[in-house]
Amino acid sequence: MNDQIRTKEVRLVGPAGEQVGIVSIDKALQLAADVDLDLVEVAPTARPPVCKLMDYGKYKYESAQKARASRRNQQQTVIKEMKLRPKIDKHDYETKKGHIVRFLTAGDKVKITIMFRGREQSRPELGRRLLDKLAEELADLAIIESAAKQDGRNMIMVVAPIRPKGEIAKGGGGGRKGRGGDAEQAEAAPAEAPAEAPAEAPAEQPTTEPAEQQPEA
Repeated sequence: MNDQIRTKEVRLVGPAGEQVGIVSIDKALQLAADVDLDLVEVAPTARPPVCKLMDYGKYKYESAQKARASRRNQQQTVIKEMKLRPKIDKHDYETKKGHIVRFLTAGDKVKITIMFRGREQSRPELGRRLLDKLAEELADLAIIESAAKQDGRNMIMVVAPIRPKGEIAKGGGGGRKGRGGDAEQAEAAPAEAPAEAPAEAPAEQPTTEPAEQQPEA
C-alpha cells in the first residue's frame, strides 16, 4: 500500500473501478494524494501489478462488518450420534429413542449407528428393520437426510429435524409468552371480586337488622 509498493509502474484502477491504464508508481501515488485516497496493490502477481485507488481504512472496516454479519447469520450444525445393537431390548430401545427425540427437538441432526458383532454381520436386515422402525416412529420430528447404508461392520442413517434450530427457538419463546399472559389474566380476575363485595354489604344490613328487632318488641 502507498510507499510500500516496490515497482516502477502499475496498472491503475480508479476509485469507481474505471481503468486508468499503466502509469509510473510516482504518478499513481500523486493521483492518490490528489483525491486523498490510498494506492492499494490488489493483484501483485500481474505484470505490471494492478493497483487501485481506495479508502483503505473504510474498506477494512466494511469487510470486517460483512464478516461479522456472515458469522452471525450462519447456523452452526451439530450432529449427535446414537449407537444401537441390532438385537437391542425394548427398554434400551425406548431410552435411546428418547435421547434421539431430545436431540431433534433441540434442532440437532442425529447419526444413528447400528453396530454388528460376530455372526450379526451376516444379518444386515436386522439393522435395516430397526432403522426403518425408528424412521417411522420419528416421522413427526425428523426427515431422513442420509438413508441407511452399510459402512464396514456398522449400518448408518442420518436424520435431521423438520424444523431448523432457529425456528424451534422462536416457537418455544412464543409458547412461554402465551402461558405468561394467561397467568396474568387469571390473577387479574380475582382482584375484581373484593371491589364489588363492600358495595353489596351495606345494602343488605338495613333490611336484616329491623327484621331481627321486631320479634323482641
